[in-house]
Amino acid sequence: MIYHVLPGDAHVEEFRKTGLEGEVIVFRDVLITGPIDHAPAEEFWDRRARFVLSEYGEDEIVFQEKVADELLKLSDVNEGDEVFLWFEYELFCSVNMWFCLDRLQDSLADIFRIAPSNVSPDDVWKGFGDHAAEDLLSCFESRIQFGKKDIEIGARLWRAFAERDSEQLEDLGNYRSACFPFLKEVCEAALEIDTRPAEIVREIMGSGLDDIETVFPEFQKRAGVYGFGDLQVMRIMENLN
Repeated sequence: MIYHVLPGDAHVEEFRKTGLEGEVIVFRDVLITGPIDHAPAEEFWDRRARFVLSEYGEDEIVFQEKVADELLKLSDVNEGDEVFLWFEYELFCSVNMWFCLDRLQDSLADIFRIAPSNVSPDDVWKGFGDHAAEDLLSCFESRIQFGKKDIEIGARLWRAFAERDSEQLEDLGNYRSACFPFLKEVCEAALEIDTRPAEIVREIMGSGLDDIETVFPEFQKRAGVYGFGDLQVMRIMENLN
């Protein structure tokens, strides 16, 4: 079996145009926020569903069907299967990818990283946003296979982030592999995720900007490494008021 794990619904249409074979798994959760402890699968997704309901008002049943059930497909992966993880560089996508590697660690599947291509230093955190089908095919041609050590590191990164283990995150940020570009920068952002984004939003609002239409673009300029969407920034703004 071939599986393609896409980082969100926004990329599905262009991906379909590539003609690449395999089952598509869409990663719709936002594991950079909310409870992510090491509970058994059913309990883990129940907690996530309650969090999403409280934060964004999404129905728990809808969450289970659209988000949890989709990611539970990772448990179907077996030895000899190929899994292509299409994830961007910033912390938002990195955490989701680490989760996948943790879940796939014992599968004995062949796992590959598909990353955005032709990104300039100023646009490195923008990811697949401007990629058309032909660009996605180019990314696929440049795929990199995770080695056994890479997969182990990915699983450790997930656990360190989930446990807010600062020492581990700092240490793992020094790991060097083509599978983990910008890992040091991402781990540094992870170390400050519970404080720094709110500080940046406070600074932006202190400069006179006070609505999501103006605050969010400025946050992206200053803190693109987090990969936050407008919903996450809006929640920070609400908590500051």
